[in-house]
Amino acid sequence: MKSIFSKENMIKIFNEINDGIQIVNKDGEFIFCNRKSAQIDDINLHDTLGKHITNVYPNLTKENSTLLKVLEKGLPIVDYKQDYLTYKGKKIYTINTTLPIMHAGELIGAVEISNNITNVKALSDQVAELQSIVHGKKSKRTKNMELFDFNDIISNDAEVIRAKNLAKRVAGTDINVLVYGKTGTGKELLVQAMHKRSRRSENAFIAQNCAALPSNLLEGILFGTTKGSFTGAVNRPGLFELADHGTLFLDEVNSMPLELQAKLLRVLQNGYIRRIGATKTKKVDVRVITAMNKDPKIAVENNTLREDLFYRLNTIAIELPDLKDRAGDIELLTKAFIEKFNDKFYKNIRGISKKTLNLLNNYHWPGNVRELENIIEGIIGIIDTDFITIEELPESIISKVKDKHKYLLDESFNLNHRIEDYEKQFILESLEKSGGNITEAAHILGIPRQTLQYKLKKHRI
Repeated sequence: MKSIFSKENMIKIFNEINDGIQIVNKDGEFIFCNRKSAQIDDINLHDTLGKHITNVYPNLTKENSTLLKVLEKGLPIVDYKQDYLTYKGKKIYTINTTLPIMHAGELIGAVEISNNITNVKALSDQVAELQSIVHGKKSKRTKNMELFDFNDIISNDAEVIRAKNLAKRVAGTDINVLVYGKTGTGKELLVQAMHKRSRRSENAFIAQNCAALPSNLLEGILFGTTKGSFTGAVNRPGLFELADHGTLFLDEVNSMPLELQAKLLRVLQNGYIRRIGATKTKKVDVRVITAMNKDPKIAVENNTLREDLFYRLNTIAIELPDLKDRAGDIELLTKAFIEKFNDKFYKNIRGISKKTLNLLNNYHWPGNVRELENIIEGIIGIIDTDFITIEELPESIISKVKDKHKYLLDESFNLNHRIEDYEKQFILESLEKSGGNITEAAHILGIPRQTLQYKLKKHRI
């Protein structure tokens, strides 16, 4: 009976732990890393083993590596805050506990347990940044690495390329832009790219979905509140103040109540905002870019978008087409998402089968690019095969395509399969006529003997 403390079981346990675990020998060479450690540091488990710490983390030295310090002095280091660069250049923040490994009184290695606080650190920095803006201090934000750029918009479709080119031309201006398209077509991605290419790129980019909040809360969120203006109200800046000198992206602006649309119109006209309950106005310098998931002219006809606001917002209108209308982009996007999630899940999926891609091309994609991305992420997260096949697709997609295009799942409609079946049948008939003589069978078929031998092997005859 295998012990529960066997090497195999201990590795399984370590791989389930939500902290990174690394073990080095006395020479500073890695002898074990668990899966979480690989995810934190973007490293390949097999390529790391046997390498020295400084070969895996180029910016670590004896002076700043907790593992090397413990190997040198033989003393534990507890709850040590550390930051370093991975070999891909990603900045990581951790809290480490590093312990010496002793055997018979001799130091033989060290083990380190790392708690990844990178996301917590980023959130803390964002809060501090917003606080500095609120208190009138200049924002120190100089990079928008988390924002999308135009290069992230992948497409060979003429309409998408036209939209990108138009967005690039207006990115450096303060012209009002209205982006519209169905949910998941990439409206915010395009707006982020515009901000990143604008003169405001060093300042805040703030996005707000106007359909996500009740109207009474949305007004306070946008314009801010004054203490005493209503029960529980405090002095709090709104998004217009927080986005001063930056960009405010208002998605689904047609979901905003008409009376609130009138207040938005006044801000766009004169650049002044007034907090709820305040008597004084404040000048803000904000570029407002809006978006909606339907044709704005229809929204005006349905009285969900004020006509005067529409004319103010619609200086430049950019429409993003549905994914189902972007011929050829599904294959392009699928390949990009496979590459993206291979990196995320440490997988090596080589691609997608032609039949599966054909099925995806015949799906109507109500969720557009976002739906495709989510599906590929879900598949790659759980499969261990080289290629994505139809079996990995959600049943909801298969059933909807099957109802309209039954031939896609019917092997009898596959031309290549039909041709191969006929070829195999003709070869069998020629062999029967020739009494099994390959040279004579090749003569009957009108092909060289070597070609027939290849086809016999191919069809396993």
